[in-house]
Amino acid sequence: MPVPTLTRPALRAVLRDALRLYLVTDQACMRGRTLSDVVLAAVHGGVTCVQLREKEASSQVFYAQACALMALLEPLDVPLVINDRIDIALACGAHGVHLGQSDLPVTVARKLLPPHVFIGWSVESLDDVQRAQTLPLDYLGLSPVFATPTKTDTAEPWGLAGLRRARSASTHPLVAIGGIHAGNAAQVRAAGADGLAVVSAICAADAPKDAAAMLRAIADAA
Repeated sequence: MPVPTLTRPALRAVLRDALRLYLVTDQACMRGRTLSDVVLAAVHGGVTCVQLREKEASSQVFYAQACALMALLEPLDVPLVINDRIDIALACGAHGVHLGQSDLPVTVARKLLPPHVFIGWSVESLDDVQRAQTLPLDYLGLSPVFATPTKTDTAEPWGLAGLRRARSASTHPLVAIGGIHAGNAAQVRAAGADGLAVVSAICAADAPKDAAAMLRAIADAA
């Protein structure tokens, strides 16, 4: 993915493609496999963006993992997004940061980050979506679309109808996350999601590369 300084509309246009199949890591789901092995297999299968999410790791471990993934992904032109931690994103040179409702305010994050580092924001209600229109954001993560055991600290699921309403209310690229798998991914794309974000559908799969390839084919067909 190119990382020059772009205008926000131009960056959003790039992101609609770069976020098409978005892997969010969860090492608890990886069945003993290494983070690098699962991520590399997923990228070879068609993943277009990777978010490193480490809720329990120390800063030192998180930083080391982020640097390792940057070294892995940058030659493949796949952007790395850091969940929550702006300091880690700056330290490893990540392409993007994803923030939740309780994280550092978006306006503050934008001041701290270089212009080419994009910001995603989790939205849990239509009010959040509408408020995002006034914030210096680059994409929205609708969370959760469906109920999911991998993320339990969220509001009621959006459902497909809620996703359609969000699409009508927003000019941002929309990434849908929560309970998405090969059986419902086409419906999610048809309801207006620019990107499919998945956790266990790839991280816990018998063959992460094959699982990613199936999801990428669905994303590309929409």
